[in-house]
Amino acid sequence: MSPPKRILIATGNAHKVKEFRQMLASESLTWDDLSSHPNAIAVDETGETFHDNACLKASDYARQFDTWALADDSGLEVDALGGKPGVHSARWAEMNKAGKGDADNNALLLRQLDAVPDDRRTGRFVCELALSDPSGKIVLSARGTVEGTILRSPRGTNGFGYDPLFLVPGLGLTTAELPSDQKHALSHRGNALRVLRSLMLDAGLA
Repeated sequence: MSPPKRILIATGNAHKVKEFRQMLASESLTWDDLSSHPNAIAVDETGETFHDNACLKASDYARQFDTWALADDSGLEVDALGGKPGVHSARWAEMNKAGKGDADNNALLLRQLDAVPDDRRTGRFVCELALSDPSGKIVLSARGTVEGTILRSPRGTNGFGYDPLFLVPGLGLTTAELPSDQKHALSHRGNALRVLRSLMLDAGLA
């Protein structure tokens, strides 16, 4: 298999694109993302798991643009909610007719956990990555997680999504209070990207 010279980061989320570029920097690769492809046909995330959705997106965008494509699906699993919002993390408020976007997602989660005692507010961030070749074949995948607890009010501004509510117990800080390098060192996406980078190196793809 010939190694890729260019990989499409299959997301329009600028925060994710920045993290991917920082952590997968390589002199032999150039990176593109969906912000450069306004004609992209959005992929329906119909999978039941993070892995399913990551594979759907990587494979579809790879075929759309005849390129290698790397996609992720990630979100928050809250134990007291039976693992929800899970794959619906980004659309949680919208699905529940409670608004739309990060602020509304966080507000809804806080309302849903209002009666849950502090010692049961556990959960984890999960990230699944999938790398597809131009034919749409998934050639590599990786998973990363980080355990934490859900606060009762947001803290920090260096993050997005549920970061301001997600406390890393060993540090006493939310993932929105961590500087970027420290966040990359322990985050679910950072963990998954490190696994993927190692797999790509082993396979001669980076």
